[in-house]
Amino acid sequence: MTRKTTTDLSRRERQIMDIVFRQGRATVSDVLDQMRDPPGYSAVRAMMKVLEDKGHLRHQQDGLAYVYFPTVSLESASRSAVSHLLRTFFQGSAERAVAAVLQSSASKLSDDELRRIAQMVDAARKEEGR
Repeated sequence: MTRKTTTDLSRRERQIMDIVFRQGRATVSDVLDQMRDPPGYSAVRAMMKVLEDKGHLRHQQDGLAYVYFPTVSLESASRSAVSHLLRTFFQGSAERAVAAVLQSSASKLSDDELRRIAQMVDAARKEEGR
């Protein structure tokens, strides 16, 4: 049975997913070892079960432990998160999101980054036949 993943993740759930994506697979103990200021073992186990119920993780039993795996690639999850971000904060507008990045004092882009972004825009124009 295939489950549709939901994009709404809490801060802790995002931390767990980051760890599982970084490691490729992880037990509850692995996640606890990697978390900053971790909650208790039972709380992490419960959050990983929630992530499984939401369709983000699956598990296999290895002895007494469950080993969790992401259900989608990091690239696919990233695209989904960006889509959610665009809908939530920018009324679905990529232009508004890019403008926010460019205007943010925290994101002083280097000349190389600006050049690569310009190349991506050019490639997108060519792909769309413009």
